[in-house]
Formats: sequence, C-alpha cells, structure tokens
Amino acid sequence: MPRISVCLEMVYEDESFAQRVRRAGAVGADAVEFWGWREKDLDALESAAADAGVPIIGCLAGGTLTDPDEIDGAVATIRESIETAATLGVSTLIATTGPEQDDLDRDIQREAVVDALSRVAPEAERAGVTIVLEPLNTAVDHSGHYLSRSAEGFAIVDDVGSPNVKLLYDVYHQQITEGNVIQTITEHVDRIGHFHVADVPGRHEPGTGELDYETIFEAIDDTGYDGYVGCEFSPTGDPDEAMEAVLELR
Repeated sequence: MPRISVCLEMVYEDESFAQRVRRAGAVGADAVEFWGWREKDLDALESAAADAGVPIIGCLAGGTLTDPDEIDGAVATIRESIETAATLGVSTLIATTGPEQDDLDRDIQREAVVDALSRVAPEAERAGVTIVLEPLNTAVDHSGHYLSRSAEGFAIVDDVGSPNVKLLYDVYHQQITEGNVIQTITEHVDRIGHFHVADVPGRHEPGTGELDYETIFEAIDDTGYDGYVGCEFSPTGDPDEAMEAVLELR
C-alpha cells in the first residue's frame, strides 16, 4: 500500500514544527512534508526527523509561473528550492502555477508554465528531485488560481517531457473540481508523482465526508503506485486519532 506522509501545517497545529515531526513519527506516519521551507528552522527539522525516524519528503518549490515577465525569477526560485531539497534529502517539490493573469490569454500563460518547468527539469533530474505540479480547486479554496483541472495538468506534464516533472493529484481538490477520481488516477498514474488527501466537504480527515477513501486507497494500490500519499487535512478532533484512522486504510 502507499506510504503515508503528514502535512505539518494542517494536521498538527499550535506546536513547534520540530514537535510536529516527532508526533507524526510517534503515530506511525512514514514521512512528513510541509509548505514553504524558507521560514523554517531546517536544522531543527532535520534533527527532529532523524530522532523520529521519518524522512522529510516534500515542500513547496515557490514562484509564479503564469506571468512571462516573472519567469526568470520563478526559475531562480525553483532552482534554489531544488538545491535545498537535495541538501535535505527531500524527494519532491510541489509547484503551483500561481494566479490567472487577467490581461493575458490562457495559452500564453500555459506556455510560460511549460517554459519555467522545462528550464528547471534538467536540474531536478540531476538532483534526483521530482517536481509535482498541483492543480487547485477554484470553487472553494483558491479563487483565481490558473490551474484547476487535472487534464490540463497532465497535458503540461507531457509538454515538459521530463521523468522528474509530474502531477500532484490532490483528491480533495479534484473531487470539488471534476470528480471521477478513481478513473483519473487509474488511467494517469504514470504521470502522478504524489497524492494529497482530505475529505469533501470541509477538508477534514478521510471518513468525514462524501468520499469512499477505502476504495480510493485500494485503487491507488492496484495501480502499483509506490510513492507517498500526503495527509493535507484539518482534523475534526484529535489529530493522532485522525492519522491513525488514515493509516488503517493502507
């Protein structure tokens, strides 16, 4: 079954990030991930991860990819993130496109996204880091975001054409945006480099909403996917109990 990672910003709150790492390890998670790395005490996180016996497997790449005038800066930002990820042993960098530019045609923005990812792909390949492009729902959480549909995300991944540029398939976001979760996962798993899970509605732990996560986890396992599934949800109650329930789905 897929290995389970904990998103430290969402599952555990009101503690230092080092303590969140320790709690994730104690509950039995296989790994941890977080959002931005620049504001984190990376030395403390590394030490806590070593103590807890859990690797840090993901963080954000950064940069706005939809504005051609900002592409050079975005590329520099992602390259810095690749270097940091390689130093920390982080295997996955999460990339988001940024907002839709109201004054630009979507095709121009799409070309900018492909251009940015294509320019950093060689560095990612050399560093052994996979960049995963994440579509976000625009109906509930991320109004104005450029990329929301998985089909467009997969097409961008295909245009970049690197084994180290894939899609982050967030079940929560895609259920809101388009549904058809299991078929999409099954047909496109070769282009998926990471998963995120939360239930709909509310973005709480699996089992609190409309999604049949036991069947979804079985479908992911049936594809042969051997990466991580990241828990990116806000627990309705005790976070350890929420994580234990997810771990039982493996």
